[in-house]
Amino acid sequence: MQNDWGGQSFAHPSGRLPIVGDGRSVDPSRPLKSMVGHAEKLGEPIFEIQVFDQKFVFVASAELAAELCDEQRFVKVLPPAVDALRDFAGDGLFTAHSHEHNWRLAHDLLRPAFTRTAMQSYHPVMVETLDELFAYWERLDGPIDVSRDMTKLTLETLARAALSRDFASFEGVDPHPFVAAMILALKSGQRIATLRTAPGGRLAVRRIRKRTQSSQDYVDELLDDIIATRRAQPPSEHDLLGIMLTARHPETGEQLDDTNIRHQILTFLVAGHETTSGALSFALYYLSRDPEVLAKAHAEVDALLGPDRDTVPTFEQVPQFRYLRRVLDEALRLWPTAPGFGRGPRETTTLSTGHVMRPQDWAIVLLPAVHRDPAVWGDDAERFDPDRFLPENSRGRLPHSYKPWGTGERSCIGRQFAQQEAILVLARLLHRYEITGDPDYELDIAERLTIVPKGFELRLTPRTPQRVAPDRPHGDPESDGSEPPSATCPHASARADGLDARA
Repeated sequence: MQNDWGGQSFAHPSGRLPIVGDGRSVDPSRPLKSMVGHAEKLGEPIFEIQVFDQKFVFVASAELAAELCDEQRFVKVLPPAVDALRDFAGDGLFTAHSHEHNWRLAHDLLRPAFTRTAMQSYHPVMVETLDELFAYWERLDGPIDVSRDMTKLTLETLARAALSRDFASFEGVDPHPFVAAMILALKSGQRIATLRTAPGGRLAVRRIRKRTQSSQDYVDELLDDIIATRRAQPPSEHDLLGIMLTARHPETGEQLDDTNIRHQILTFLVAGHETTSGALSFALYYLSRDPEVLAKAHAEVDALLGPDRDTVPTFEQVPQFRYLRRVLDEALRLWPTAPGFGRGPRETTTLSTGHVMRPQDWAIVLLPAVHRDPAVWGDDAERFDPDRFLPENSRGRLPHSYKPWGTGERSCIGRQFAQQEAILVLARLLHRYEITGDPDYELDIAERLTIVPKGFELRLTPRTPQRVAPDRPHGDPESDGSEPPSATCPHASARADGLDARA
């Protein structure tokens, strides 16, 4: 994973020192915030941070990011923090190298789990789990911890839809032990990525792994037990685990072995619930801070769902919440919950910046910087404005300038599941409750490969929906051309951003 770029140098923070390099310029508890700050201060499309013997190269401009999203020239690579996560998640879809056999096999076998038909089967699970969250909230006094409770919801929904397993997330205030084990693994991956090249780093890495071994054992035993229990039951493909246990590749007849099935389950549970809970939390943060945006969202849900606060959207109605979708898109623009991805060239190539990039070189596309590039998003790129994603405002936008789900064939295979769940949650929550945030709260980000708001609370009060004439355009002055989820392809939900998710 050494990333020396043949000795080429890039812009970097001032004050570089021997041995530690730029380490003093990085807040170890807020590395993403540090990188975004450096991107803004340096003002360069590409820059580097040298920490001990490791060079971290970041792409901060939308134009250069778009170049690296060219699937003919570039491919996904695993930056150190993701590579370190392989200790925890093995060769699951997120942590596998593109050349690994199990990645292609799992990708081909799991695509049917995200067709339109499959998505329809998940809808009742999403509805039922959300009802349990509402009941849980009604047993609480005072404000809710948004990130905590969105994490409970998304973990429980995914566990039930993917594994037909109940994690009992709403039986107490504290999250399920799996969440603690996951957070420990993600934070440990970040630390290991930095320490691997530090003086004495190998010893420190061994100590970290020793401290986290009990969490790793707990997760492995939990998932192996789930797999063994299902193996003993009649075969069924009614959920994601059933597909992994029974499906054979149509051309080779191959199946996933139980170890890789564990890695895939872990990948979906970790990546699937953590990113969605963060997206929901950021969307609710911005809704609670902007009365005009909140009013438009209320108007849309009232128009579609009517005066009964307990009305449940049908599966077919969810894509009709076009304003809510733009709220979600804009929240993910400002705070993409998976805030970067690694890219490397298929063969030696010269970038538009003039730098030569070899197959062993890699760069991290720094999404919070790319998504704030004024050349694409304007001088007010820091402002939350869902109407950036209206079709007339998206038309002509630089391709690949909005990438919260990754890019190309390695983009998030479960994005439709996440989008369907997130819009359903926002619609029902806003139809049912008035939301009020603490006006003194300042957005704080918890960083652990993924990002979520920290310490963000809301007060919920029962809401009486307004009667809206049925011929009103659902609180949305103009359709953005939304389409229901694709019937066949998990990457085909190219939407108001005008981008093709498959690159």
